[in-house]
Amino acid sequence: MGIHKLPKGEAPPATATTTKDELLHYYKEMAVMRRMEIMSDILYKKRDIRGFCHLYDGQEAVSMGMESGMTREDCLITAYRCHTQAYMRGISTYKIFAEMMAKKTGSSLGKGGSMHYYSSATNFYGGNGIVGAQMPVGTGLAFALKYKNKPNFAVTMYGDGAASQGQLNEASNIAGLWKLPIIYFCENNGYGMGTSVERHSHNTDFYTRGDKIPGIKIDGQNILGVRETMKWAGKYVVENGPLYIEASTYRYHGHSMSDPGISYRDKSEVQEVRNTRDPLLICSNMLIEQGWATPEDLKAMEKEIRKALEAEVEQCRKDPFPTRDDLYTHIGATKEHYVRGVELGLSQNY
Repeated sequence: MGIHKLPKGEAPPATATTTKDELLHYYKEMAVMRRMEIMSDILYKKRDIRGFCHLYDGQEAVSMGMESGMTREDCLITAYRCHTQAYMRGISTYKIFAEMMAKKTGSSLGKGGSMHYYSSATNFYGGNGIVGAQMPVGTGLAFALKYKNKPNFAVTMYGDGAASQGQLNEASNIAGLWKLPIIYFCENNGYGMGTSVERHSHNTDFYTRGDKIPGIKIDGQNILGVRETMKWAGKYVVENGPLYIEASTYRYHGHSMSDPGISYRDKSEVQEVRNTRDPLLICSNMLIEQGWATPEDLKAMEKEIRKALEAEVEQCRKDPFPTRDDLYTHIGATKEHYVRGVELGLSQNY
């Protein structure tokens, strides 16, 4: 763990406790995320999913650990690699698949796609396609929480590549000045798109980028470590203002579906992480060491997950696409078929 400018005596706990049911739950949820992303890869290659798509497999402990240390009264906003965050915030795998497949049964009725999941009911504010756009928006969420005197906090997630966006400095400057309850959470997966951190960042200690704002660096592959950090960090920022967290993690797929992921790293590097730092492997080892599950138990669980998700995908294939009339809905107007003064049936406005 790395520590930057935290007050003396302040630090996340070095130990964690759990139960059999809790750890099995974590494993199952991460296995769902892993299978969802692998199936999304397959669906994309079959052209069932089009457009942009950024996969998260390898980073599941960050998403699971973060959500385990928060409540849905706390606000979360992230970038375009957002499928698992959407799932953790209550959007079903069925609606996630349907959305990526541009079906009307998707969480945004097939209009948002891979990068734009959203759920105001659970304080999940996206999914943002512009690199770094979530940073000032997340800071605004923290301002709203403080303005309303709520005992909650906001998290804005970004990658190591986005860490050099200027808007992070602008947003965190205001957060520090006004002591806003926000965690700037950097998922350092080693590569900003296809460029290693050593080549794109002068300062590769992302948790120190806040200058006067404290920061910590954690292992993002251990579910319990991430969970305990988030529990501690949430309380810290509500009382003291902003905090930087850098989670060391790794993605197995390339940056996006157009990136094979092996032109800037070799297969042996990816395999080494799979063999030593995989989030599911770390969690399964804890379960097996405690005698709470056998390898056969976990394989059976994964088999059931795969079967269930495959059934969902088959249903999604049968679902309808949005219609032409759907182009005119959810655009901020209260009148049906109304767009900025242009109405259907009024030819002079076309």
